[in-house]
Amino acid sequence: MKPLLAFASMITVSAILALPGQVAAGDPEAGRYTAQTCMGCHGIPGYTNVYPTYRVPKLGGQNAEYLIDAMEAYRDGDREHELMQAQARSLTDEQIRDIAAYFENAERR
Repeated sequence: MKPLLAFASMITVSAILALPGQVAAGDPEAGRYTAQTCMGCHGIPGYTNVYPTYRVPKLGGQNAEYLIDAMEAYRDGDREHELMQAQARSLTDEQIRDIAAYFENAERR
């Protein structure tokens, strides 16, 4: 009976983790440290990139799941931007989750 109970518990935990909209939580405090590089562009109010010219988006308050998807897409080369691709390639999955958790909890500016 115990193996069956253990299996049922495992299935329950797996089902909860697989719920839509649920992202493995990152550590916002670790993300604050790792995101220091990100703040060089994304933390400057009204910052506009020189070439090509575009307004750099602020990330504070952004949905963590969106940020994780975006950083993974840059890392995998599915989203174009050479600087962002290079930055994302240097990050582990855990660092990406941490950065996303930090920005999701940061004040939107």
